[in-house]
Amino acid sequence: MEKEENKNNTSADQNKDSVKETEKPEENLANENKQEADQEIKEQTPEEKIVELEDKVARTFAEMENQRRRFEKEKDDAFEYGGYSFAKEALSLIDNLDRSKHVLESDDKLKETEALKKTLEHLDIIKKDLISIFEKNNIKPIDSLNKKLDPNFHQAMMEIEDDTKDPGTIIQEIQKGFTIKDRLLRPSLVGVSKKVTKKEEKTEEKQENSENK
Repeated sequence: MEKEENKNNTSADQNKDSVKETEKPEENLANENKQEADQEIKEQTPEEKIVELEDKVARTFAEMENQRRRFEKEKDDAFEYGGYSFAKEALSLIDNLDRSKHVLESDDKLKETEALKKTLEHLDIIKKDLISIFEKNNIKPIDSLNKKLDPNFHQAMMEIEDDTKDPGTIIQEIQKGFTIKDRLLRPSLVGVSKKVTKKEEKTEEKQENSENK
């Protein structure tokens, strides 16, 4: 009996092995078919490869053109505005001339003297020469007086009561502004007009009201 059971077990194991062996080739065949199908999907025709290469070449040329344009713009900006920082610093020369002139004019000992008159004339000549040199290099002063306040070129520092001018009109220039070509170098510091507060009329109205009461 035991021998027969052992024979049966061995025959069953052999059958299982034979089933596995028959299954393996089928699995391998399926895997091979899948790989071949994937290769067929991934493999491109010569025409498709040419189209893909043409697209890559076009993208490369477009990127090169963009880089060339950026380089040209940076080069032009460097040429056009390379002296921007220097020009901004040089404006302090004009500011110092104006301050010196103001100090001399405020000195009581020098008032109405020939020395003061000649000194102021020389300072004015130096200032005109500086502005002329600036203008030759496209650095120009901003015209402000009697103009409407423009936030792009002016910076209001104070309001001054004046009924002879429209509100927001520049009636005082504290510090002159300049442009370099089409760029603002520094804004003009200005005082603008505003309507006069009619205090007298208000006091008269109060007096009339108190009398009526």
